[in-house]
Amino acid sequence: MNTIVCFGEILLRIGASGPDPLLRTPALAGHVGGAEANVAVSLACLGHGASMVTTLPDHALGDACIAELRRHGVDTSAIRREAGRLGLYFLSPPAMLRPSQVIYDRAGSAFAQASAEAYHWSDLLRGARWLHVSGITPALGERASQALDAAISAAETLGIGVSFDCNFRPTLWRGRESEGARALAALARRATLLFGGALDVATMFGQDFTASLADEALALAARAAFAECPKLEWLATTQRIARSIDHHELTGYVATRTGLAASRRFDLQPIVDRVGAGDAFAAGVLHARLHGMDAQQAADFGAAAGALKHSITGDFSILRETEILNLLNSNGLDIQR
Repeated sequence: MNTIVCFGEILLRIGASGPDPLLRTPALAGHVGGAEANVAVSLACLGHGASMVTTLPDHALGDACIAELRRHGVDTSAIRREAGRLGLYFLSPPAMLRPSQVIYDRAGSAFAQASAEAYHWSDLLRGARWLHVSGITPALGERASQALDAAISAAETLGIGVSFDCNFRPTLWRGRESEGARALAALARRATLLFGGALDVATMFGQDFTASLADEALALAARAAFAECPKLEWLATTQRIARSIDHHELTGYVATRTGLAASRRFDLQPIVDRVGAGDAFAAGVLHARLHGMDAQQAADFGAAAGALKHSITGDFSILRETEILNLLNSNGLDIQR
């Protein structure tokens, strides 16, 4: 039986095949993605049983999404099929001084239109140790929000841990920002493990940490989150310093009710693809948690997983545990033979 159940929308990413802006060249590249699916793939590649629960359209695009998840070891038996459309997002890649841009085209997708009653959570979560969800789902509409609520309620009844990635996407909440903050805060209060930084905590709970230095702001935000969220055991996040479009520095953090652990800072240059790095970090922290690692080990492993994702094209991180441990344990970059 599967260990981690991930619930959310699967998307098709359509992007330029090179550094030029979207549609400036005739070629486009497609990748399967979506925050929760990214986590499921990462966990499967790290050796865990991972199951994806979602609704996909009953046509060739849905078939392709399922095949891609299966290729990486994710259990797709719980994926529902209905008539409808697949959610899309278009990615214009970054170059030099031009940042990347995401355009969503996911309104009215088969996932967003699926009713909450379509998911039988007592069966879907039977035998699971963990449920992973994100703040993207409630932004997609009332039906998706109700389905997410039912999933968490079932997990609470069964005593299953809940990890919640805030993933606040302003464009998905446009015109409903205050509603989004309230929705995410309510979900965070039900989480065992929360993925979110100082800005996420400030948005959800109406606090301001901008006057503090970055590390101080995170420590203050963690205290605020623990005060607001009675079930919360860990808060995890990354701090990214952008030196240029393709040169970033990344540090991972895991806060507990008694302290804050920080990884070493990873220098990322040149960046191949940063999309999905936060999900790779989340999967790394979950991996550490499921293996009984402490907060420091989780911060280290999660940050290394997130850092290495920047070397892989597409939304998925397909890294094995040995590759991440090699980065943590070795200073050498020689060929591994």
